[in-house]
Amino acid sequence: MSALSSTKNQTPMKWTETQRIAEELYDAHPEIDPKTIRFTDLMQWVMALDGFDDSESHCGEKILEAIQLAWIDEAA
Repeated sequence: MSALSSTKNQTPMKWTETQRIAEELYDAHPEIDPKTIRFTDLMQWVMALDGFDDSESHCGEKILEAIQLAWIDEAA
């Protein structure tokens, strides 16, 4: 668990902040194995994170893959 996982008093998260997003997802969904999540679900979970503020149109498969890999590393 990261010391940066709290979104309080931080700037809004954007799609490019893959490590920060992964830390938040790890904290929000500790029971989930990130290797098993579908990208459609991952996108929705990211957009639902407290502190996330970016457009769905700014996201693509490469970004979702980077978030998933960072989440796998966070969960390891």
